[in-house]
Amino acid sequence: MSAESESLNDQIKQSVALLRRHLDWDVALGRLAELNNRAEDPDLWNDPDAAQKLMRERTLLAGQVEGVQRLEADVRDALELVELAEMEGDDGVLKDAVLMLRALAEEAKRRETESLLSGEADGNDCYLEVNAGAGGTEAQDWAEMLLRMYTRWAEQHGYKVTLMESSEGEQAGLKSATIQVSGPNAYGWLKTEAGVHRLVRISPFDAAARRQTSFASVWVYPVVDDSIEIEINESDLKVDTFRASGAGGQHVNKTESAIRITHVPTGIVVACQTDRSQHRNRATAMTMLKARLYEQELQRREAAAAQTEAAKTDIGWGHQIRSYVLAPYQLVKDLRTNVERGNPDAVLDGDLDDFMAAALAARVGATRSEASAAAQ
Repeated sequence: MSAESESLNDQIKQSVALLRRHLDWDVALGRLAELNNRAEDPDLWNDPDAAQKLMRERTLLAGQVEGVQRLEADVRDALELVELAEMEGDDGVLKDAVLMLRALAEEAKRRETESLLSGEADGNDCYLEVNAGAGGTEAQDWAEMLLRMYTRWAEQHGYKVTLMESSEGEQAGLKSATIQVSGPNAYGWLKTEAGVHRLVRISPFDAAARRQTSFASVWVYPVVDDSIEIEINESDLKVDTFRASGAGGQHVNKTESAIRITHVPTGIVVACQTDRSQHRNRATAMTMLKARLYEQELQRREAAAAQTEAAKTDIGWGHQIRSYVLAPYQLVKDLRTNVERGNPDAVLDGDLDDFMAAALAARVGATRSEASAAAQ
């Protein structure tokens, strides 16, 4: 077998070993069999909520298990094709077989990254909040660019994006905005984007065309369902109503339907202006507040909570997780993982997968040496 074929096979074996370990393979197979049996129970849909929850778990687990099994079968077929092509001296077939192995190695790597999404709320939808830092119009324009970047990333991955609240800048951009990103593992992927983002560029708002540095913060927290109980005392809440801003017709500008809720003990503030009804906006804002409180509890359980909170408290120098340099050179660099990209236009257009995967792997502590040890 050629050196490249052996190398690709070793890479795939490492990834598969890590996938099996993350799934706890024997336990996963037993759980899938149990879910399949329960799915055939005719009384299952007597409780629609419980049935939907079971079917979601079954679909997710089946996709993971069957994905590994299909990957292993495809690798065996490709290796057999390599051996056959080498025996018969058919360079064309050999080239095709190696291309198959390369594609399977990429798929294995992608599945390996997805297997790291095993946190308590990683499978949930999420809210993503962007806030402009100090710097007026420059920072507010940067906040709007970040919101567009995450919206494009979400849409490219088939997620649904809903604007929950926005506060427009005086001249351009946004002071703040919150979107809901809905889809499988939305929180798991986006949670590592929380922190301060730094932009260096020639200012489009400066007649002298000077270089400017701007900051904006991103905060991500999971949507929680009714199965997660979050206790909130009404006496701890400060509720304000205000007129919704932005597009939306005459009603938006004339009635105080938008809601802002401040949780006094923690200082957490959420707002919603998506609906014409003040009552519905209040209900949505309460859901967002529960999500923030739940996310805060998740953060407390992680060793990196102190660093995350520090990054949120000061939107400026020394707290950024990523730098986007557009002038005098072009480079996007993640300061946590040192992943770099020389095409900031593509990154700002939503090409974030490499940054997310590296940050996720670093956060979970997954390394190639662990995979190698598991494969042996």
